[in-house]
Amino acid sequence: MLGFRLTRKNIPTGTQPSAIKRAEYASVEVPQIIGAATKKLAVDRRDSHPVAIELRRASRSFGDHVILRDLSLEVRRGETLVLIGESGCGKSVTTKLLAGLLEPTSGEVLWDGRPVRGRPENEKRRDRLRLGYLFQGAALFDSMNVFENIAFGLRENTTLTESQIQQIVHERLREVGLTDNVIHKRPSDLSGGMKKRVGLARALAMSPDIVFYDEPTTGLDPIMSGVINDLIIQTQARRHVTSVVVTHDMNTVRLVADRVIMLFPQNGLAADESQIIFEGSPHEVFESDNPRVSQFVRGEIRTRLM
Repeated sequence: MLGFRLTRKNIPTGTQPSAIKRAEYASVEVPQIIGAATKKLAVDRRDSHPVAIELRRASRSFGDHVILRDLSLEVRRGETLVLIGESGCGKSVTTKLLAGLLEPTSGEVLWDGRPVRGRPENEKRRDRLRLGYLFQGAALFDSMNVFENIAFGLRENTTLTESQIQQIVHERLREVGLTDNVIHKRPSDLSGGMKKRVGLARALAMSPDIVFYDEPTTGLDPIMSGVINDLIIQTQARRHVTSVVVTHDMNTVRLVADRVIMLFPQNGLAADESQIIFEGSPHEVFESDNPRVSQFVRGEIRTRLM
């Protein structure tokens, strides 16, 4: 058990939420918040951990449009790395390169110190099963119900019996705070918060070592954003996974990050400037005196600095 409790949320006075939203607020399972001491322990130990995934001078273009240029970064095992930056700076492309969903135009991606490029396909397929990915819009299969979505990877990539798969699906649903009464629903029957949690359950179904979250709280109200943030913290602490989070939500940065990297659009930089304009702790990013960083963190309109 992951320590969830069933609570009834109060719907704000004067609002008329949809039936889906009423159902979600009526029976949302909210994870117990992990104490600050547990989170601090993970931060204190991260520097001694080996590198899980690495980009070395990686570039990625789409036609003539260059998104990433000579980007180098490391993700250490067991940490929660948060990528921030304005739209178009390459955050999602970076995570897709790290996860092997895209190949770099030039440069290298390394998993456990070994280049991904050139590996036999069966080896790459095996190693990809160690990765879980929560896409920005959850990316659930519309033609499948919740159970089938979560079971999909298990059915495609394992020899587990149907009984074993059912057990795992129910466990993952409980892990993300959903009850079994949603298993027959289709994505169109779910609210945004439910879709995110089903997407996370699917990402965790194969018990990955590394989990990627692409804008996990986008489009969610503050209550559901808090639930998702708590789930990210619980998943990292309970499973000891490595997490990479892409977000614009500075509350998510404050709550879940061990380390923060801020990217900047390469077309706004000088030829010799790195796209990484900040790397440090959550506290340091909020205290940064770099105007490009502080303007983003405070949500201010960026004036031309170049």
